[in-house]
Amino acid sequence: MITNFEKYEVAMFQEQRREKILQLLQENGSCRVKELKELFSVSEPTIRQDLEALEKSNHITRQHGGAYINTISPCSQMFTLPNRGHEEEKERIGKKAAQFVKDGDNIILDSGSTVTEMSRHLMNRKNLNIVTNALNIAMQLGMEPTNSVLVIGGEFKPPTLSLTGEKGLATLTDLYVEKLFLATGGFSLEAGLTYPGFSDIALKRAMIASAKTVYLLADSSKLEKVLFASLGSEERIDYLITDSGISKEYCKRLEEAGIHTIIA
Repeated sequence: MITNFEKYEVAMFQEQRREKILQLLQENGSCRVKELKELFSVSEPTIRQDLEALEKSNHITRQHGGAYINTISPCSQMFTLPNRGHEEEKERIGKKAAQFVKDGDNIILDSGSTVTEMSRHLMNRKNLNIVTNALNIAMQLGMEPTNSVLVIGGEFKPPTLSLTGEKGLATLTDLYVEKLFLATGGFSLEAGLTYPGFSDIALKRAMIASAKTVYLLADSSKLEKVLFASLGSEERIDYLITDSGISKEYCKRLEEAGIHTIIA
């Protein structure tokens, strides 16, 4: 006989799994049932039940063998990123991050909404050598004729208008830049950089290895937030650019870990 406590544990695990599935779909755009089954070590009927529940909540649309997030189509067609909240903080962080880029710099720009905000404040920079996996950023900054833009190849992720996967690693081989402006799903002093899925891990690790100085762009809601896949690499972060929601105590802990905090 299952006790009430055991039922509560099962319900909590189910809720957490569905939340992580939703995060994964928001990051990748779509997922297959077989992939989710292997990732969460549960049966296909269990995953199908999860997807059915998420569809009833109007978050996703199921299709044969998988599902896709509902915000993909309109955002991809307009070449914009979906609004996931904290837009004012992201705009301030992006504006502050752009101040650390000068004409002629060699930089890597990660994909994502905060780095996209940053790119909007780089429109007046000249002679930049830019490496990016974000198609929207490449098109925006590539319109400046003095800029050189190298796009990292890979599989297309509609929600972030980016390319990802191990196929893009060859682009970063023997590449060295002065500055990397990196995005993350979550950051923890214990777990380091974390993301909803594994698809970006290898590429982001290669970005970090290719840069002299690493700037992490993350609003305060992402601090001490641990997602499914951990990249670690907290020791390679030189600067965290965030908003005023960060506490003085946490700034001190970051400083002790060798990470300098810049508040936008």
